[in-house]
Amino acid sequence: MSERVMPGRTDGLITLGAADALWVDLTADSAVPTASGAFTRSPARARVGYVLLGGHVVATVRGSGGRWSVPEAEVRRAAAELNAVRVDRRDLVRIGPFRGAPGQEGGEETPLRWRRRIAEELRDPGGPERTARHDVGRPHHLAGVDWRRMLVEQTRDGTRRTWWLPRAVVMLLDAAEHTETRWVRAARPRRAGEAPAEPTSRPRDAGSRRTTSPEIPTAPPRPYGRELEGQLYSVLSRKPGTSRRVAGWACAVCRAAPAAVLDHCHEHGYVRAPVCQSCNTQERPDHLYGNDIRVANRYTRLFDTDTDDWLRHWHRCPGCRARTTLPLPHLAAWTAHTACRSLRPTHRAPGGRKPCGVLRVSWTGSQNAPRSCLLTVAVDFCPSGEHRVLARIPYREAAERFRVWLTETAPAVAAAAGPDRLDGLPARPRPVIADSDGEGLALF
Repeated sequence: MSERVMPGRTDGLITLGAADALWVDLTADSAVPTASGAFTRSPARARVGYVLLGGHVVATVRGSGGRWSVPEAEVRRAAAELNAVRVDRRDLVRIGPFRGAPGQEGGEETPLRWRRRIAEELRDPGGPERTARHDVGRPHHLAGVDWRRMLVEQTRDGTRRTWWLPRAVVMLLDAAEHTETRWVRAARPRRAGEAPAEPTSRPRDAGSRRTTSPEIPTAPPRPYGRELEGQLYSVLSRKPGTSRRVAGWACAVCRAAPAAVLDHCHEHGYVRAPVCQSCNTQERPDHLYGNDIRVANRYTRLFDTDTDDWLRHWHRCPGCRARTTLPLPHLAAWTAHTACRSLRPTHRAPGGRKPCGVLRVSWTGSQNAPRSCLLTVAVDFCPSGEHRVLARIPYREAAERFRVWLTETAPAVAAAAGPDRLDGLPARPRPVIADSDGEGLALF
């Protein structure tokens, strides 16, 4: 990182223009591309007391001449945090468009609103390029991040566009939105008073300089215990203040990012736990049609590298735990990815052989009638045939295979499951909610 003295530096403070240049200089080699004008272009909010840089809030200071400045040390700290982010450009999260994306509660909306900003810009007839060239008033960055350089556009059915960002960038922007929400909440009580209290975490002002922004909240989200276990989502989701309560927890899966949504089992109706947007998206099956799943690369993480965390999360539902199974879409994905792994054809590639084609699993019937439910595992676009069926497995056989695998793979999770805990559970699980368009964010 550069340690040169910035122009306009006084008592550790630098002007916004100097901060713009420093931010770009310090993050030149970052895996997350950054934007110029992070302090001076929309949606930066220097005049209301802060600027977001990634997931870090940098407080602004107004001098006696009316000129705004920021602490140079805070800019450097934010740059160091951003430079530590590692990005896998193959691990993508769909960010839109979504027809039925859940809205935020009244009063809970944050100024960043990064998903909405991206959606509005990409819906513009001229696209992001025209916006960047001509529409000066439109956002040119998000929390100092140049998201356009990371955006991936895909086309479905030759007509419908979908937009994707690397998971690391999604988590970074979610963290920025969460940080800004806490800042705004801390600011509200002081705006109602006659004079704001002097924050303790801000640099001391020189001369007649005064500050106008609140103290940065530093309390991290608390770890999630089992506070919501056994509660029905249909009841809990209607209680006032639920989203505010959820935001106070850390994600129950990754335990790193702040929680944003309340994940629940749609087959049994029970709350699982609060999770972040990234984990919620990763957990959701990749539907092609109502009963058809493409087994994407993320299932390697769900069933291989982070298996214990995800199995424990799914079995937070008393119904799945008591029946020692998974919701039908997850069980289908597990069957294709794990139980049928040895059946998948391979082909020659540099460095050895690799699985070919695209793995897919579909089912007929329902988990409500296990005798008639049949899972079909296939490979599409295989060199040996456009569509090749690998196996047809009855639901009950798939569930039994999962029980055996669970005992071997996650004995602690398996030990907590069992048929002796069926009291109070619905006799018939609800049918899987169809998602033929892939539009919903929180289905599973």
